[in-house]
Amino acid sequence: MLFRRGMATLSVILGLFGGSSAGAADKASTEWTQVLEAARGQTVYWNAWGGDPRINAYIDWAGEQAHERFGVSVVHVKLTDTAEAVARVLAEKSAGRSEGGAVDLIWINGENFAAMKRNGLLFGPWLDRLPNHRLTDPANNPELNLDFGVAVDGLEMPWARARLVFYRDTVVLPEPPLNTDALLAWTRENPGRFTYPLPPSFLGTTFLKQVLIERAANSSALYNPVSEADFAAISKPLCDYLDALHPTLWRQARSFPENAGGMRRLMSDGEIDIAFAFSQADASAGIDSGELPATVRNYVFDAGTIGNVSFLAIPFNAGHSNAAMVLANFLLSPEAQMRKQDPAYWGSATVLSLGQLTREQADAFRNLDLGPAALPADQLGTMLAEPHPSWTEALEAEWVRRYGVR
Repeated sequence: MLFRRGMATLSVILGLFGGSSAGAADKASTEWTQVLEAARGQTVYWNAWGGDPRINAYIDWAGEQAHERFGVSVVHVKLTDTAEAVARVLAEKSAGRSEGGAVDLIWINGENFAAMKRNGLLFGPWLDRLPNHRLTDPANNPELNLDFGVAVDGLEMPWARARLVFYRDTVVLPEPPLNTDALLAWTRENPGRFTYPLPPSFLGTTFLKQVLIERAANSSALYNPVSEADFAAISKPLCDYLDALHPTLWRQARSFPENAGGMRRLMSDGEIDIAFAFSQADASAGIDSGELPATVRNYVFDAGTIGNVSFLAIPFNAGHSNAAMVLANFLLSPEAQMRKQDPAYWGSATVLSLGQLTREQADAFRNLDLGPAALPADQLGTMLAEPHPSWTEALEAEWVRRYGVR
């Protein structure tokens, strides 16, 4: 192994409620005890993306812990697209099924959260009921209160942070392109050595948004609903850029990899020289597995890269909402967040505020080996906020219309 697997096991925190008085704290503690009692023996049907073996293994581990500690069983319903779970909940609402729904917990993205919130498909608010929520220090981390610009309002729980990072072999490319202009110039000099995942895959669409944020004359419009903007005018710089970029891409943009794993395999096979992922851990995992050379390193654009927070939501008619809350609370524990951030298991950055942890816990996070390819936190640069979720669908539709592979 090229990075440390061992770690001290951190205790799960269960009784850490805030409150204006001892009475409020006692009431919250009593209510949480009731949730724990009601959850025992229930099964959580957790609908979550199932496309990464390491993430699947982490979800399996979390399920084992929930069963052992709280008597809650977890079934990972593996999705290829979060919209599958949203459609299931919507169909149940249309059929009048207001309780006993088939979906208990969803790993959700901003676009689908906005749709579920708009259509009354969410349980809650429930976030403040979780003892471990205070460990995120939400008052001082306002990005945890918005999902793609839409107010969370206690209807979903933050559980991971992510940043778009590029990577390359430093032996092959010691000085990589650090903005979209430089990337286009580089691909013209090195045709076929770059590509991006096929939209509407999440990572492919993220690349489109990254380019548009950098090149749009009025990027502030991206943070309002697309219906309020002149889409054609605002998206034109992106389309002009892609028109110029596509002839220089791998296979001249006649085909695209499906996801981050596909890009990593192309680099492993020596077909491309630059790849990217929405995780610092992706390149390190490739090094660890022998798929990528030990000299691969992450980098970011000078003006910053897109970052976001991942959330978990409970549908309005979840059959086992108590068990879903118990599982969610465990996923916010220092122990579960530490394991998730460890590249040996996943490499997804924590949402916890280290100032809310014990010194031992905070030091464990600070000293965690993030793998050989990772950038130190102070070298990740500016985090660019995700545009309003309505831009995602509009950009994907326009991409398919103009460039869809036929």
